[in-house]
Amino acid sequence: MNLAELRLLVDFNYWARDRLLSAVGTLTPEQYSRDLGSSFKSVRATLVHMYSAEWIWYTRWQGTSPTTPLSVDDYPDLSTLRAAWVALESQIRSYLDRVGEAGASRVMEYKLINGQPGKSVFWQMLQHVVNHGSYHRGQVTTMLRQLGAAPSKSMDLITFYRERAN
Repeated sequence: MNLAELRLLVDFNYWARDRLLSAVGTLTPEQYSRDLGSSFKSVRATLVHMYSAEWIWYTRWQGTSPTTPLSVDDYPDLSTLRAAWVALESQIRSYLDRVGEAGASRVMEYKLINGQPGKSVFWQMLQHVVNHGSYHRGQVTTMLRQLGAAPSKSMDLITFYRERAN
């Protein structure tokens, strides 16, 4: 996978995130934190998990392997989470610019949260981050429906491509 393709995936990831956060922004604070019995109990917990996973991967790319995910308690509302996530997006985009074409295929070593060693090609890790986000955006869409809220505009990859073509 080349650098242009990785940038396109990053563009898609944050385009879809922003659509989701717009829909989530219509929830009341109670709805945002309500336990819905999902993999991560609430919309808030799922979004913080998504952000935390991106942060973990980014931190690994910087040479540090976190031993715990970020705490939901550190992100009490959507605006706090959105601000942190937008800042992380900027860091990830800058990192991608620094990696360059040759760095996209670089194998990186890191430790998993449980301390076990891991080793992956950078472009595969970045592709995983985007795929992980897609998975959880689907979960949040279901939660929005459970709460009686409107889901976001389409977050499908083909919709992203079509909109970019226009």
